[in-house]
Amino acid sequence: MVETLTRSTRSEREEWINQAGFNLFSLRSDQVFIDLLTDSGTGAMSDRQWSEMMLGDESYAGASSYYKMKSAIQEITGFEYFLPTHQGRAAENVLFSALVSEGDIIPGNSHFDTTKGHIEFRKASAIDCTVDEAFDTNSVAPFKGNVDLNKLEDLLKSTPPGKIPFILLTLTNNNAGGQPVSMENIRSTSMLAKKHNTLLIIDSARFAENAWFIREREQGYEKGDIRKIIREIFSYADGMTMSSKKDAIVNMGGFVALRDEKLFREASVYNIMFEGFITYGGLSGRDMNALAQGLYEGTSSDYLNARIGQVAFLGDKLSGYGIPIQQPAGGHAIFVDALQFLPHVPREEFPAQKLAVELYLEGGIRSVEIGTLLADRDPVTRENRYPALEFVRLAIPRRVYTNNHMEYVAVALKNLFDRRETIKRGFAIRYEAPIMRHFTIELEAL
Repeated sequence: MVETLTRSTRSEREEWINQAGFNLFSLRSDQVFIDLLTDSGTGAMSDRQWSEMMLGDESYAGASSYYKMKSAIQEITGFEYFLPTHQGRAAENVLFSALVSEGDIIPGNSHFDTTKGHIEFRKASAIDCTVDEAFDTNSVAPFKGNVDLNKLEDLLKSTPPGKIPFILLTLTNNNAGGQPVSMENIRSTSMLAKKHNTLLIIDSARFAENAWFIREREQGYEKGDIRKIIREIFSYADGMTMSSKKDAIVNMGGFVALRDEKLFREASVYNIMFEGFITYGGLSGRDMNALAQGLYEGTSSDYLNARIGQVAFLGDKLSGYGIPIQQPAGGHAIFVDALQFLPHVPREEFPAQKLAVELYLEGGIRSVEIGTLLADRDPVTRENRYPALEFVRLAIPRRVYTNNHMEYVAVALKNLFDRRETIKRGFAIRYEAPIMRHFTIELEAL
């Protein structure tokens, strides 16, 4: 459907962002002109998805909508067992409740914020083993989302048996800039997991976009069938969590899928406790129908060509203006390198958040910081963790904006880039939650 975009003046935006404590999450949607905060749940559903919603079976147990969703998951991923949940972080909560204990170590490639939050909430540790190439934004390496296999094996060898319940692969690697993981790396990670008697779990929010990059960039997969590539990806894994609000193009929904019946039964207990009965798990029948249809649409080659092409379009525009971004363009978003954009703003003043706020003031564009605020504090020392990269993420909703909107975003950033030397100071923290602080943080301008 068509939605009205609300325009505003700079003075209005200055008042609104001040009232929001300089937290872009705290803005009202009608105070935003172009919303690139996230691609999660913000896509436009198709006519077929809306039609499926009219066919939703709202039975408490054994609804036909559950079996429709089960059929789609089995066909596309190959996993036999699944549990529906209301979104991706709920899937993490269910699965991690069965697998993660205090003192455990969960290695992976740049755990996403909610993932790391669920791990650290259980007094376990998330260890990032991403390849070093990911931290050079000027490098055009094709698979900057990969796990560094040497780092991973060293960790597996040095950790006491039983303390690494699983390895977590995030497809695509969001925090590294929406960067893909190669099939070779997925296969090799799976072999390491088996060698060290642990599981491989895939955070699958953007698995279809990752498959598209494998087809486009990896030798042996040129012009391959996207769904065959997807089936091979999941063939190397023991399970997956899914935020269906991304690649399944729904406003709400997720699931856990597993290969082992025993683990499925253990996770089912937590699904019933936290989400709902195992055949609805926090979703209505109409949601499950739209999700099943969205899985088919989100794995369509024509759709992926257009979706990832629009992200590349924005990336090319920004690069043409000399704006530093993570190269090459990722699958769901463009990541602006705030450390290169605002090198004179100190790290302790949160330069990526400063740039995101300035972009809102300039053009009414809402983005999100992927940097020190998101990295949160060390759970032991309570000191700020300073990641290697400070990004402003421009996450593009699926099937929503035109390339005209992307040009507007690019020009707004160019205006800021041209006067970047005038942006002097960042922010101090006025209030923060003890975990996953970036969602509700309140800041004050320095």
